[in-house]
Amino acid sequence: MTARKMIDLGTAYAGISKSELARRLGWSPQLLNNRIKTGKFTVEEWEDIAKALGAELRLGFVFPDGKEVG
Repeated sequence: MTARKMIDLGTAYAGISKSELARRLGWSPQLLNNRIKTGKFTVEEWEDIAKALGAELRLGFVFPDGKEVG
């Protein structure tokens, strides 16, 4: 799934606009739109986005033997 799709789905589920998401992040709407276009976010930024959406970020690796890292 692309960053754009994740943010589109997340904001829709949270019932907020991308402008509101940008405000909650302390970003300008233009900055958020530019970052969405590139699709490049740090893990810390994804954590901030999740918090702004009222969600929890889950990120990690699951190996074939069931071991999870993350």
